[in-house]
Amino acid sequence: MRNKSTSEVINALLLTAYFPPDTGSAAHLFYELGKALVGHGHQVTVITGMPGYYAQGSLERYKGRKWIKEKIKGMEVVRVATPQLPRHLMVARALWQFSGAVAFFLASLRLAHYDVAMVYSPPLPLGLTAWALHKVRGVPFVLNVQDLFPQSIIDLGLLKNSWLIRLFEAMERFVYRQADAITVHSEGNRQHVTEKCRKGEGGEVERKRGIGIKVEVISNWVDTDFIRPGERMNGFRQKHGLGDSFIISFAGVLGYSQDLDVVLEAAGLVNHQPYSFARQPVTWLIVGDGVERTRLEEKARAMKLCNVRFLPMQPREKYPEVLSASDVCLATLHEEVKTPVVPSKILSIMAAARPVVAAMDLEGDAPKFIAEADCGICVPPGDAGALADAIMKLYQNRSLCQELGRNGRRYAEKHLLLETAVRKYEELFSKIIEHRNSP
Repeated sequence: MRNKSTSEVINALLLTAYFPPDTGSAAHLFYELGKALVGHGHQVTVITGMPGYYAQGSLERYKGRKWIKEKIKGMEVVRVATPQLPRHLMVARALWQFSGAVAFFLASLRLAHYDVAMVYSPPLPLGLTAWALHKVRGVPFVLNVQDLFPQSIIDLGLLKNSWLIRLFEAMERFVYRQADAITVHSEGNRQHVTEKCRKGEGGEVERKRGIGIKVEVISNWVDTDFIRPGERMNGFRQKHGLGDSFIISFAGVLGYSQDLDVVLEAAGLVNHQPYSFARQPVTWLIVGDGVERTRLEEKARAMKLCNVRFLPMQPREKYPEVLSASDVCLATLHEEVKTPVVPSKILSIMAAARPVVAAMDLEGDAPKFIAEADCGICVPPGDAGALADAIMKLYQNRSLCQELGRNGRRYAEKHLLLETAVRKYEELFSKIIEHRNSP
């Protein structure tokens, strides 16, 4: 179905380090956007890496390949191999990001001309790929900033090398200034990006070849047809022997920024409250994989947390079942995370009509978003007692659980639809193309 807001066919190039069968929000955000653009009659090409980020399904056809082209949902997907380096080491991760940027650029030169390119950041060096493509072929580009790199890893203490910090901060300012437009998912992110653009520019954000307002807020979306309110007593509960437990779940990547230590500590507090099992058992379910999983499992065993279970990363098609089986869903971030991120899992929880309990910086954009939607409870980051109290409040008040869940679903259906975001991107792309073609 063609969107009435634009009449021309747009030939768009999407640059992203992750794409299905990789899992996670980074992989599926551009997948959903590209599929929707194709549905509107546009042409979409994706340049990405070989699957490897907790990829699901058979990966045999990718083994040993340096280049592969395939068709996915009407999109032409070009995959290129990048060096496999230990990404938990910051220098190695930087080398992987830069080598990937070069590989993507070389791949783009082998393909047809495009009207516009769009980049998922991070990794930030992909912005250099789009800039080089603009220099060589005149292709304008939009930078979609999902995570404020490098500030996010500086806050966590993962990036300490002063030389690398200066390098990445200089690159951040350069890429922001070169982009024809920048899109972010929240107002706090817009303010951060705008300040970075202004730094050293005498307060001037717009560039001569710009299109007007450079930084635009376009909310992330959630597929409300894929994730819907479902039966609590479903096949996922049955398969994993969860019975009628009151389930508090965290589903996603178990990385440094998520601070799942506070979840284990809250589980320990709840476990020692005599009324916690008065009505039904309480189970804390951690579903996912990542660099922190082994340490967290060892900590749970050391704490003798019999009410905590770990399950591996689930295939995407099972994710709605995980949410439906849950009574409460968690979103947590380290107290060091000061960037105004809105984790995508919050949107999915809302679509599933489950209440959110978020433990993160209360001055960030996510708590403001949750308050606006009236879909959950927010507590300070790292405060296990406050997290345990929020859980027990919902455990004892099931009508509040249902009310918050309904509010979240209602908000998602009104404000977080993919179709709304696609129309905004079509209009933005058309504006950029029109400006490029003007005298």
